[in-house]
Amino acid sequence: FMIRPQQQKQKKAKKFREELKKGQNVVTIGGVHGRIAEVKEKVVILDLEKGAKIKVEKVAISSEAAASEQEIAANK
Repeated sequence: FMIRPQQQKQKKAKKFREELKKGQNVVTIGGVHGRIAEVKEKVVILDLEKGAKIKVEKVAISSEAAASEQEIAANK
């Protein structure tokens, strides 16, 4: 059945969103990359390039951003 794996994936995503914290690099469902500047009850303020900030719903955060290219190269 496909129901159980889907439920597990939803629980994992919910837990991830509940544990968001300031300074984390994240990616939104729209593909926007940013660093969390502030976490509120239902929204997150993201810092983008050149000091721009945007407010997004927590449910719009899809994943944690990959490490920078330098960190990836250092781990090889």
